[in-house]
Amino acid sequence: MVEEEYQPGEYYDYPLIIKKILKTPLVLSPSREIVYSDRFRYTYRDLNKRIHPLAGSLGKIGITKGDTIAVMDYDSHRYLECFFAIPMMGAVLQTVNWRLSSDQIQYTSNHAEARMIITHSDFLPIQLPASDNCLYVDPVYTEAIPPDF
Repeated sequence: MVEEEYQPGEYYDYPLIIKKILKTPLVLSPSREIVYSDRFRYTYRDLNKRIHPLAGSLGKIGITKGDTIAVMDYDSHRYLECFFAIPMMGAVLQTVNWRLSSDQIQYTSNHAEARMIITHSDFLPIQLPASDNCLYVDPVYTEAIPPDF
């Protein structure tokens, strides 16, 4: 079987950027479910509705285009929402590997010039010691975000 080769921009009629990546599922299957470990279920339409308030909330606390936001969470629905909301508002998403030591987290966050870290409460024992000499603002605990947010 001969595989067809596409030139850049030939296959899609838009650039494959985060703002556009949800276009296809929102148009073709907005009611399809996204399932997180049988703990949380929602549709692509619901995901899209949750991304915008998150981005708006980050803007209200002073995050602007070009700011780096570190995220330290499991592969969860909250992480998925951050994955879209942060870049869609023009900020930079820094994913933090929770297997790193506190010193390594501090180093990578400082190197990325993260203004904020969104952290799951399970990771506070490693993240809080790293906070002492980091450039970012106070941590935001994802567990404190209301479940309907």
